[in-house]
Amino acid sequence: MPLFSIFILVFIFLFSFFGVYIYEVDAYKLDASVILIGPSSDYLLGTDRLGRDILARLMQGGQVSLIIGVGSAFIASIVGLFLGSLAGYLRANVDKAFIVVVDLFLTFPTFFLLLALVSYVNASAWVLIVIISITGWMTTARLIRSESFKITSQPYIKILNIARVKKMKILFKYYAPILAPIYFVSFTFGVGGAILAESGLSFLGLGIVAPQMSWGTIISGGKDVVEIAWWVSFFPGLMIFLVTFSLINISNYLQQLTNKKQIQN
Repeated sequence: MPLFSIFILVFIFLFSFFGVYIYEVDAYKLDASVILIGPSSDYLLGTDRLGRDILARLMQGGQVSLIIGVGSAFIASIVGLFLGSLAGYLRANVDKAFIVVVDLFLTFPTFFLLLALVSYVNASAWVLIVIISITGWMTTARLIRSESFKITSQPYIKILNIARVKKMKILFKYYAPILAPIYFVSFTFGVGGAILAESGLSFLGLGIVAPQMSWGTIISGGKDVVEIAWWVSFFPGLMIFLVTFSLINISNYLQQLTNKKQIQN
C-alpha cells in the first residue's frame, strides 16, 4: 500500500482543519512592519507583501482548497456513476442520448469551459464545487458505461431481466459492488484534478476572491514578488503538489487492485 502517500494526505488534512487550533495566528492580520519577511523562528514560513503569516494562510486556504477538491470530485463521480451505469444497462436510446451529451461536453476543452462558466457568476467555494462538478463527470461516466456494458452481457443479468426484477434493484445489488473500485479510482483522480482546476482559476483571478483564500489565491498573490520572496508562492505550490502526487499514487494502487481482480475473475 502507498502508506507514505496516505500519511501525507492525512497530515495535510489535519494540518489544514486542526492546525488552526494549535497555531492561533490570524491569517488575515496585516502588519506593515513585517512585509516579505523570509522563513524564520518568528515566522516559520515567512510573510507575504501585506505582512500576513504564510503558515496561518496555508492552513486557512487549505480548508477551502480541500473542500472544493473533495466536494466537486464526490459530486462528479456520483453523477458519472449514475449516468454511466444507466447508459450501460438500459442501452438503446438512453445510451445514444448519453453519447451525445458526453460528446457535447468533450467538444470544449475542460479548462476553457470552466473559464466560460465562472465568467458569468461570482465565484465562491460552493459555486466552484458545482461548476467543477459540471465539467468533471464525463471521464468517470465513460469508464462506468464501458464496464456496465460488460456486466449487462453476463447471463445472470439477462436472467434477472427476464424475471422482471426491478431495474434499480439490479443496479444497486449487482452493478454497484463491481463498479465501486472504478468509482474510487475516478474519485481520487478527481480530487487532484479539482484542486488543480480551482488553483488555476484562482491564480487567474477568476476563482476564490477576497476575503476568502485558497492555495491558488496565495500563489497568485505571490507571483509579482516571486523573485524577491520565493516562499510566498513556493509553500502553497508544494501543498498542491503533495496532495496531487499522493492521490495519483493511491489511484494507481487502487487501479492495480482492480486489474488483478478482473484478471482473477
